Amino acid sequence: MEVIHKIGRRKTAVARVYLKDGSGKITVNKKDLNEYFSTATLQYKVNQPLTLTSNEDKYDVNVNVYGGGITGQAEAVRLAISRAVCELDEENRSILKPEGLLTRDPRMVERKKFGQKKARKKFQFSKR
Repeated sequence: MEVIHKIGRRKTAVARVYLKDGSGKITVNKKDLNEYFSTATLQYKVNQPLTLTSNEDKYDVNVNVYGGGITGQAEAVRLAISRAVCELDEENRSILKPEGLLTRDPRMVERKKFGQKKARKKFQFSKR
């Protein structure tokens, strides 16, 4: 099997995933998954597509991720892994799609506008 390369994005985080045959080792930015994503929730998010398709121990996953915060990065990795798993076998698509793992979340931070304090918040108004 060749190496499968896919990209996942969330907010400003970008994850590049390289999937190949192996023993189920997940490496994120040259660190172990449990070392990079310290909380159990984030580890669960990253493992979710592999667990649902029962591929936890079949493939090694190498991830390069940058930008955004730790949660955005975890969700970007999840999307990239989901896309890679779908390329392995089209039947996985019917498992992942109902769970919402193949949907790119379009929500981004709204830009700050000039003449305002933040994106929507205004400066304090004084009548007199």
